[in-house]
Amino acid sequence: MTSVPSTAPAPAPVKPPPAAERVYAHVKQAVLERHYEGGVLLTEGELAEAVGVSRTPVREALLRLEVEGLIRLYPKKGALVLPVSAQEIGDVVETRLLVEEHAVRKAVPAPPELLDRLAELLEQQRRQAETGDLAAVAATDRCFHATVVRAAGNQILERLYDQLRDRQLRMGVAVMHSHPDRIAKNITEHSEILRTLRTGDAEAAAEAVRRHVGSVRHLLRGEVR
Repeated sequence: MTSVPSTAPAPAPVKPPPAAERVYAHVKQAVLERHYEGGVLLTEGELAEAVGVSRTPVREALLRLEVEGLIRLYPKKGALVLPVSAQEIGDVVETRLLVEEHAVRKAVPAPPELLDRLAELLEQQRRQAETGDLAAVAATDRCFHATVVRAAGNQILERLYDQLRDRQLRMGVAVMHSHPDRIAKNITEHSEILRTLRTGDAEAAAEAVRRHVGSVRHLLRGEVR
């Protein structure tokens, strides 16, 4: 008997994201990583050419980014990348302190899986710092803190903290660009937070978080008007 070869259906081709989504992702990443810095005016034509789309999805993406507070649209002129204001810095740092100090206290006694994950992120941040990838360092920095917040087990606080993500990343990259020595200090301060969690001292852990997060306000206010 002659066997008939099976004809498995070919996998469906992966559809690229919609044009507006591609523009949105391109501009947002560039703003967060400071490729488009505060005060830069972006035009629809430039963005359409950069992403390879028409102007219609560019407008759609820019409207979405304006709602998120990253840009301001000016009819017939373009989109202004909004600088980080002193008010925003203060608001973000204040919110971070409220959430993170509470979370780190609740995380004590820290389970082994939390300590292992924080140690892994700390090592990852060291490797990224060696390559000079500031955006990656900022992302891992943020992940370190978010991991502690999740460990507190309060889903409402976790969602509130997630809303700060974009602002944290943007501010983190800004600090590292202006203060390259801050990268090593961040790693040292993360090590101290991890050490206090290992010892089970909730108040020492909260104090380590307070010093670490509070330093961001001082550095950024020295840079941003």
